[in-house]
Amino acid sequence: MIANLIRWSVQNRFLVMILTVLFTLWGVYSLSRTPLDAIPDLSDVQV
Repeated sequence: MIANLIRWSVQNRFLVMILTVLFTLWGVYSLSRTPLDAIPDLSDVQV
């Protein structure tokens, strides 16, 4: 199964690269549109 996926990816390099760029841009766009309240504060608690 993995070998078939790797073989297909190597045979379709251009498509894989385009999809990678599109998903990366989509992720950056989604992150920039996420409201600040939706991102949890992971800093240490200070009293």
